[in-house]
Amino acid sequence: MTSPKPVEFRGSSLDDLRAFPLSVKREAGHQLDQVQNGEEPDDWKPMNNVGRGVKEIRIQDSAGAFRVIYVAKFADAIYVLHCFQKKTAKTSKADVDLAAKRYRELVKELGL
Repeated sequence: MTSPKPVEFRGSSLDDLRAFPLSVKREAGHQLDQVQNGEEPDDWKPMNNVGRGVKEIRIQDSAGAFRVIYVAKFADAIYVLHCFQKKTAKTSKADVDLAAKRYRELVKELGL
């Protein structure tokens, strides 16, 4: 059995995740644990507008809708690009742009 991939948080994503309500933080941790072990999260969708291989974990809670945007296709780690509470039906351009910017920086940093 392979060991789980480490999770790396980009930019303010860890602080953003820590600001979520406790129940949402627990669920996000559980979903990321599944990804670390090579499984898909329970509720996710591809975010190709952010970058190739980028996915969004969707968490619905009594406190609202929360999202964790990550990429797991690289060999060395799972990179969490952005965590936020969703306020509207459509993900805001600012949230997509921030995740895309962090994705581009990551690809550049990894030399890909």
